[in-house]
Amino acid sequence: MKIFVTGIGIVTAIGLDAEENLNSLGSLTTGISRSNSSGLMLGEVKLSNEELMNKFQLPAEDYSRTSLLGLLAATEAWANNKIDKIIRTGIISSTSVGGMDRTEKYYFDARKNGIANSSLMTHCNGRTTERIAARLGISGYIGTVSTACSSGANAIMQGARLMEGNKLDRVIAGGSEPLADFDIKGFSSLGIYDNAICKPFDDNRMGLNLGEGAAFLVLENEYSISISNNKPICMLAGWGNATDAFHQTASSPDGKGAALAMTNAMVKSGITVDKIDYVNAHGTGTGNNDLSESMAFKSVFGNNLPAFSSTKGFTGHTLAAAGAIEAVYCVQAIQKQTVLPNLNFTTPMKETGMKPATGFQRANIEFVLSNSFGFGGNCTSLIFQKA
Repeated sequence: MKIFVTGIGIVTAIGLDAEENLNSLGSLTTGISRSNSSGLMLGEVKLSNEELMNKFQLPAEDYSRTSLLGLLAATEAWANNKIDKIIRTGIISSTSVGGMDRTEKYYFDARKNGIANSSLMTHCNGRTTERIAARLGISGYIGTVSTACSSGANAIMQGARLMEGNKLDRVIAGGSEPLADFDIKGFSSLGIYDNAICKPFDDNRMGLNLGEGAAFLVLENEYSISISNNKPICMLAGWGNATDAFHQTASSPDGKGAALAMTNAMVKSGITVDKIDYVNAHGTGTGNNDLSESMAFKSVFGNNLPAFSSTKGFTGHTLAAAGAIEAVYCVQAIQKQTVLPNLNFTTPMKETGMKPATGFQRANIEFVLSNSFGFGGNCTSLIFQKA
């Protein structure tokens, strides 16, 4: 079965839509800056909750930032699609913290005033998906994925599997993640937070920066396209997931799970390693992750590693949204026939000597591999193909 990508939507620290994001990538403009509130380097979306509420003319109800960012990206991806009863349509969204920003408000309100609005405690992960579904008019399959940093990629994979299993004809899949104190302080406590802008795959890398954002892709089969008349942007050719369960937070030193996910994705796509033209790496900028992923590259590609880069120097690590955000970037790499840049790289890692692409390089791009690796060793790879 052919699975086509017919729509993309995205909001990050470098842009409020797909065009703005692409322009920032092309101009090597990072969205990471020092936060006035936390003092840390963060990739913050340049829209307040109030501005997002006004944009969608939402009632005076307590929406989480996860829902608001998700609505912005999902409505861009959905565009002019209509609900048609003969097209079986579903939505799968991902998030790690869900409405944690609302829960934090409840906690601090309760501590300060001794009482707080109990509705703030109702923002579970699935509520974001339900609100996006309601906005788009989707009432069929509604699912939520939470597998840490591989969540966005797993949402896309799950949508594809439902289509392949003849359960759905069209899926909007992706993820949304806000910046919450819970995440910021949690990652800081792990000792893997960089006080400057992160340097993925650099020998002098010091850690990650967190970011926020959302992204969604519309996936359709041939039957759906015959009715919607949407034009394919590219295809989702394959996917692979593996869990090495090496450690609660660390990747396995030999990159076993990552290598297996990449290999499985290529097997699913029916292609050999030499067909991959560009890899959008997970590349968080931490010592453990980048070395582990590099070892996986070596295992899978040997001495014939294709062009690769991490785009987290632009957006920060957006956790559950990262796999979806970077999937959109992979689609854009195919659209524009270009390799995307890796910011802040100067010195190859002494263990591997690998050098990511550092410029916006024009190239013949047919197959793009996108990596997303989560806590617990949950590793997912997606392959997109030129239509």
